[in-house]
Amino acid sequence: VCLLRFSVFDGFEAMTWLFAIVWGTDVMAYFGGRVIGGRKLVPRISPSKTWSGLLAGLICGTLIGIGILDLAAPLAGETVLPVLLLGLVVSAVSQAGDLFESMVKRHFGVKDASRLIPGHGGVMDRLDGFTAASTFAALFGLARAGTAAAALGLFHW
Repeated sequence: VCLLRFSVFDGFEAMTWLFAIVWGTDVMAYFGGRVIGGRKLVPRISPSKTWSGLLAGLICGTLIGIGILDLAAPLAGETVLPVLLLGLVVSAVSQAGDLFESMVKRHFGVKDASRLIPGHGGVMDRLDGFTAASTFAALFGLARAGTAAAALGLFHW
């Protein structure tokens, strides 16, 4: 996270984009799954997650991310498609992080990661997707633009 936030260029924008994608994905996957329903995604790991929720989260999280980013730092026309596709991958990684945390909880026979928020999966439910997504984004930006400007590697093509 620090690698992106304190990047020479676009650090704030990178964090805003990541939070928008992860939270948008999480919220819309929940509502999409509840409203549309359908086949379960991985019932042994997370019995309430559905394929419709996965798709709703991917689409909406990606669009929310690109919308927030365009508000924070308007994108040039030629950079929209690569950033949109990267947002889709980040959304998918976020959901994979969520499933991984569910798998770990199931393995250890724990329903909630904490009792900080009653009726909620715990503080890790707010961080699992973000941890996975920010790690992926930081490594991607690092590979494209180096340590001083990792966030720049996310948005400038």
